[in-house]
Amino acid sequence: MSDSSPVPPAVPVLEVWCELQCPDCRSALADLRALRARYGDRLELRLRHFPLEKHKHAFAAAQAAEEAFEQGKGWEYVEAVLERVEELDREGEPFLVATAGELGLDADEFDTALIDGRHILIVDADQAEGKAIGVTGTPTYVIGGERLDGGKSQEGLRERVEEIADRLLAEGA
Repeated sequence: MSDSSPVPPAVPVLEVWCELQCPDCRSALADLRALRARYGDRLELRLRHFPLEKHKHAFAAAQAAEEAFEQGKGWEYVEAVLERVEELDREGEPFLVATAGELGLDADEFDTALIDGRHILIVDADQAEGKAIGVTGTPTYVIGGERLDGGKSQEGLRERVEEIADRLLAEGA
């Protein structure tokens, strides 16, 4: 017996290689919000982690973001942390746990996740893949097989992402 229901068209994926202690990633928030508003469910934004060694809390922040996605408020958490990069710089992990609590997430579970390292493999895998495809800084975007480096300049990036997304949607990607 075959299912005759139509197969929904594939949704283009925008991979956002990001680091939550990065001021350039904070600058990209407006673009990410605009893309989500414009495309909604027609474009999947996928957070990919690329913590930089120069930011001592970036690896923990990436793990915390994974816990937030697991608890159902990933992008909300990512935005909340990026908006307060200076506090993350100063306070580190206690800030990450407190931010989770402010958003109504299970802060104790965040604390446990940071201690037991349950999300380390995801962060490590993202970082390794990022290096393999040539990511050197954040934010970097990958859509339709094209890598766009936002770490040097955000200028014109959203427009370029929109051009590619529109083309992919038109092609029924």
